[in-house]
Amino acid sequence: MADTINQGSKNRIHDVSQQSLKNVFDICDRFSIVSLSRQIQACEKLLIKNSPIDVAILGQFKAGKSSFINSLIGKSILPVGVIPVTTVITRLQYGDRERAVVRYFDGRTSEIGISDIGNFTSEAENPSNQKNVEMVDVELPSLRDYAGLRLVDTPGLGSVFKYHVETSENWLPQVGTALLAISSDRPLSDNDVQLIRELTQHTPNIVLLLTKADLLSAEQQQEVIKFFERTIQRELNRQLPIYVYSTHVNTEQYKDRLETGLLSTLSLNRDFEFRKILQYKMQSLINGCLSYLDIALKTSLQADIDRVRLHKQIFDEKVNIDLIREELTIIARENQRQTRVLITDYLDIFQNALRKKISEALEKELSTWKGNLWRLTRRYEEWLADRMTDEMRQISQTEHRHFYGTLKKAHASLSRSIEAFRNLLDRNIEKVLGVRLAPADWKIEVSEPDHPDIKTIRSFDFHFDLIWFLMPMFIFRGLFEKHFISEIRREVEANLSRLAAQWEDRINRAIEEMRKQSINYVKEELSTIDALLSKTKGQTSEIRETIQKLREGLQGLTV
Repeated sequence: MADTINQGSKNRIHDVSQQSLKNVFDICDRFSIVSLSRQIQACEKLLIKNSPIDVAILGQFKAGKSSFINSLIGKSILPVGVIPVTTVITRLQYGDRERAVVRYFDGRTSEIGISDIGNFTSEAENPSNQKNVEMVDVELPSLRDYAGLRLVDTPGLGSVFKYHVETSENWLPQVGTALLAISSDRPLSDNDVQLIRELTQHTPNIVLLLTKADLLSAEQQQEVIKFFERTIQRELNRQLPIYVYSTHVNTEQYKDRLETGLLSTLSLNRDFEFRKILQYKMQSLINGCLSYLDIALKTSLQADIDRVRLHKQIFDEKVNIDLIREELTIIARENQRQTRVLITDYLDIFQNALRKKISEALEKELSTWKGNLWRLTRRYEEWLADRMTDEMRQISQTEHRHFYGTLKKAHASLSRSIEAFRNLLDRNIEKVLGVRLAPADWKIEVSEPDHPDIKTIRSFDFHFDLIWFLMPMFIFRGLFEKHFISEIRREVEANLSRLAAQWEDRINRAIEEMRKQSINYVKEELSTIDALLSKTKGQTSEIRETIQKLREGLQGLTV
């Protein structure tokens, strides 16, 4: 009997959600509301696929997310390292046999061995996601106890920038349960609080995980937990479950608490939890849609009185696309102008050590080289090109994170500017119409610049070796060897400068892409509001009926 009731409830929630989603889609199309598309897509996927509950492990880079998952499943599946490693989203779930499937952005799939996962998901083996991997799905028999769940390993927020649409921040609408990993050595930043705030739009299940607990004593752990509780209560006015974990000390004890308190409950009650998550996402979507319809209703009620005046009050001189475009362009240009200086200043610290290193290596090599000046010069240029290429490539690969200063500053400034724009628009709408905008579900995406092709310059401005037959080597060899060594200073300076220029070009292109995204967001938001203001004349009854239908959908969404 209970099973029959549960199945009936499940079907009812699914049917109501499906109908509500169709209503929201039609409303957004009718009133040109373009700001809810990502949430619509996330709910649509849940309804169609009825997939496992995604337990996403999120957090800042080096928070121990991959190590935590490896420990949880009892096997080193995911790559870990001393630098930010994960570059592609990886999903792990129960399967009858061990297997991993790579899914590419072009729609292709390929099955790989479990031991090869790192070749596709790690920054070292797949830098900047050059292999164009969308995600990797892993099935393991050892995850039988977590049947119905899917553990999701994500790139660290704030380290590896977004490569494609399926990155940590852009993937948030799909989260079923969010496990926010926070390292004990840098607990609860403003970014973490902001992430929790955004997650509340997408899931009712948010859990804090204090990783690397072995760095703290038992007293210090309790102190950090209390700090978490106070901060979350103060900033978000809510309480969240908090778990402690270490992959080195008392691991089984920590794992048992987490399994008993969270994972086993989710797995055993999968259908109930799935409906709860679906209900939550649909409620969030519908409430967002209702906030836009409130604007449409207020506009319709007042439009016949003075539509022009209403439009002018909301779109005042400050809420102006040209003004905002100019502000965003200034932000981008100012940061782009500073890119070369920042990179050059950082690379300057390598000059002396690099000159010394290459000069000493050259002195050892010169004694083994034979032949006339032409052969000596060719050997020198080949050796130097290979050596300088290796050195520049190594610096580029190991130090490029330090080149992103202006990229990060531009991202922060553009984000603040867009947030200020939306707050201003929100205040105008509230002042004129008495309603508020729903929280915005948007992010400026940052694509990490591609690594440049490292090349070196030639050694001589004038090729003396063309007149080698006029220069006896037993007389002039020592002179030319000194010249080769003295040239190292110029070679190092020139190639470091070239490296800086190559990275400047790529970073500034990424900043320009962010500027375009920002302007596009402003256009979409203004377009949505403008459509609501200009297309709702005489539609008061229709809008009221639409709002009533959505609210009935909300009432029907009960677990």
